Amino acid sequence: MPFIMLVVLIDMMSVGLIIPVLPAMVGSFTGSQTDQALWYGVVTFAFGLANFVGSPILGALSDSYGRRPVLLVGFCGLAFTFFATALSTALWMLIVVRLIGGAMQANQSVANAYVADITPPEQRAKRFGMLGAMFGIGFILGPVVGGLLGGIDLHLPFFVAGGFALLNLLYGWFVLPESLPAERRRKFHWRSANPLISLRALAALSGVGRLVAVLALSGLAQFVTYTCWVLYGSFKFGWGPTENGWSLAAVGLMSVIVQGGLLGLLLKRFSPQRIAVAGLVSSTVTYVLWGAASQGWMMYAAIFANVLGFAVSASMQSIISGAADASRQGQTMGAVSSLNSLMAVIAPAIGAPLLGMVSHLPKGDWRIGAPFYFCAALQAASLLLAWSHFRGARRARHATATPDRSPR
Repeated sequence: MPFIMLVVLIDMMSVGLIIPVLPAMVGSFTGSQTDQALWYGVVTFAFGLANFVGSPILGALSDSYGRRPVLLVGFCGLAFTFFATALSTALWMLIVVRLIGGAMQANQSVANAYVADITPPEQRAKRFGMLGAMFGIGFILGPVVGGLLGGIDLHLPFFVAGGFALLNLLYGWFVLPESLPAERRRKFHWRSANPLISLRALAALSGVGRLVAVLALSGLAQFVTYTCWVLYGSFKFGWGPTENGWSLAAVGLMSVIVQGGLLGLLLKRFSPQRIAVAGLVSSTVTYVLWGAASQGWMMYAAIFANVLGFAVSASMQSIISGAADASRQGQTMGAVSSLNSLMAVIAPAIGAPLLGMVSHLPKGDWRIGAPFYFCAALQAASLLLAWSHFRGARRARHATATPDRSPR
């Protein structure tokens, strides 16, 4: 765990560095806030589309050749993306760079498969939480540093992020051990790497079913938030890269507190299923509060109140991972990543136009929160689906455990 946690920490710091400044980079090539929102959606769409196709391929390759070489490919892809973005002089260059980077980058799904390789099923929720805490620390440090560097020069965070990606490549090459032994590897088949077939296989896993729809809707809400957060803060509160960086750091801090500490305590008293349902309730309310916020401090208040919402991801990952056998963890986590990437493709096509429609409104207007109201509706639908799925599963287990006493 210490090896893969450090890999994820460095990885997320490099990603977090560019979040506060990428919308501003897009804005440097556009002439209005509406155009900035729409073109930022196109840039985000390009990365998500390429990642949707690439994630199941890289996940299946990690099942065949091991996690370590695929992670190294991902670090190369990240480094290329950051340096090329810094040197881009036109919008079309940004789009091409994000396409290439998205196709090569599946670090999150492979890292989850790595953890599944080295962890017994009953401990996976806690360890996925530990991994989530590393994502959170990266989101604390990365956006803050990126916001500060972006205040000096918009291109500087991309060069620093590229340096972090190269550092991770060296660490992975010389230090990171392989987690998947040869006897648990399986031959690579292009059919299993097809993103649509991998999603169908994910839905067919015993005990998963409607949870695929839960993952999809929750993921769509999450990626609409990612698409709109920085521009929303700019349009509604007049935030710049520094203020946006601090707000994202607050999200990362809560992720660390919950997934790195509180989740272990919660799992001693509640099942992952109960935690997931409670977290979806909390997240639904939080999206409404974000949309209705009229001052910047209210965003922070909602972030810190959404304690259980930060436990949903690790709980769902442990449930999905537990449904897959040991030889298919890479393919399964790749399918989950591919599903998330598909939502990342759809999100800009929804979030950016929603934000563009309200970008002309005065700062503080509640209607600028339209993207977050949409996210609240998605999360509410996820809640209903998860609740009905877990309730049906409990009934099925009860029926199986109760002996048939009917007369023969």
